[in-house]
Amino acid sequence: MKNTVVEEIEYYRWAVRNRSYRMNLFNTIIEIIYPPRCPICERFLGNNRVKKIQKDLLICQDCFDDFKEITSPLCPICSKPFESEVEEDHLCEDCLRKRPLYDAMGVPYLYEGGLMMGIHQFKYGGKTHLAGSLGPLLASFAKRWLHKMDGCLMMPVPLHPKRLRERGFNQSLLLARHVAPILGTELDFLTLRRVRDTLPQTGLNRDERRKNVRRAFELKEKKVVKGRSIILVDDVATTGSTLSECARVLKRSGSHRVLCLVLARTSGR
Repeated sequence: MKNTVVEEIEYYRWAVRNRSYRMNLFNTIIEIIYPPRCPICERFLGNNRVKKIQKDLLICQDCFDDFKEITSPLCPICSKPFESEVEEDHLCEDCLRKRPLYDAMGVPYLYEGGLMMGIHQFKYGGKTHLAGSLGPLLASFAKRWLHKMDGCLMMPVPLHPKRLRERGFNQSLLLARHVAPILGTELDFLTLRRVRDTLPQTGLNRDERRKNVRRAFELKEKKVVKGRSIILVDDVATTGSTLSECARVLKRSGSHRVLCLVLARTSGR
């Protein structure tokens, strides 16, 4: 009996190794026949793909080098970066005048250059496979910024059903699916809903953006968020009006605090 168990264990180990070998061989053959291209610049990747966070990303090194990281000094509330000789983080003018309803926003990159092109291809060009590279980058930042978030609930900013049908996917949800396992948080993409089909925020000023998203969100079940910390995930933030409106709905329903995790934000200049 004992020998049988040992043999079975060894068989499964061999099967796993053999399957891994076959998959690697298959992937190699596919890449020879159809060489992968960078989804941002369309050039062949070859040996120029990014090796970061212990994973080969499907982005070329040249495009990744154009990603602009947000570093201090910055606003500890909205992550707006400062062009200043003062090295310490400090509140920006907007957060001093009117604090957002969320508690803090963490953002690794500026919405400029190669990343702006990548997000545009991701959202509007149908290149959803970019989530396989952008998601792990956001997850890596989230791990540094948030550490371990026991008992937190992660929610992607929802799309209106009409917009979801048109696009076919929610880009924030695709990103969140890479982040939640890294943080060990529960992912909920059904409770927070967008109930009003708002105008696109592009081209609107700060006040118009705030009015545009007013009462655009609601919760399916308020008890789900009561007493819990929420991590809102989105792809891009400009004024933060959408995130602040989501936070208003969550806190009115009893959420303990709301943290926003965003892949990129505008510089605010």
